[in-house]
Amino acid sequence: MAFSSSPKDLAVPRFRLPLVIGVFAACWVAQPAMAHPHVQVQTETRMVFDAQGQTVAVEQIWTFDEMYSSFAIQGLDTNRDGTYSREELAELTKINIENLGEQKYFTVLRHERRFVSFGAVRDAWSEVRGGKLTLHFTVPVATPFRPGGKPLVVEVYDPEYFVAFEPADGEPMRLVDAPQGCKLDYTPPRSAGAAANLSESFFQSLNASANFGQQFAGRYTVNCP
Repeated sequence: MAFSSSPKDLAVPRFRLPLVIGVFAACWVAQPAMAHPHVQVQTETRMVFDAQGQTVAVEQIWTFDEMYSSFAIQGLDTNRDGTYSREELAELTKINIENLGEQKYFTVLRHERRFVSFGAVRDAWSEVRGGKLTLHFTVPVATPFRPGGKPLVVEVYDPEYFVAFEPADGEPMRLVDAPQGCKLDYTPPRSAGAAANLSESFFQSLNASANFGQQFAGRYTVNCP
């Protein structure tokens, strides 16, 4: 199994999605007082197992807030039919995935408290639902492994809290083809209210190694026999 040697291996630069210069600059001009987080993302996560009971991938479905979405998709309805096809969103998807790769996809998977390494993303595509951009992608585990009775922990968060990730309504975490007897538990994050009282200069002083955003991340724990 491939593991990162330490949490520091997950330290990455500030979150960047493709249109960040134009999109977020416009957001800041329009709302100069806007504080962290600048982007809201609702997450749906799937932990995928193979026929041998090995953990093989984490599937993500992320839905961005309306403000980010409206800027990100502006001008992408090239045939002006009022909808956004996968083809029209393909370049946006490509750049998003490339940039998210620099951030380790904001996805942390641990087994026995060790960090599991990921391979290259596959099956990435985007859609627009109800005016919101949704990004689908699968992050394969670099070396599939059996849980072996040891807990698996999944967290999705931005270390610098530029982006706030929160579970979607309904069933935000699922186990796909999991071995019989696997159990899923969820530990909710602490309230983000405390962050509202912090100045923007505080956030500007952070780097990814500070891992500030982890405290606002929900934690999924999977136990398989």
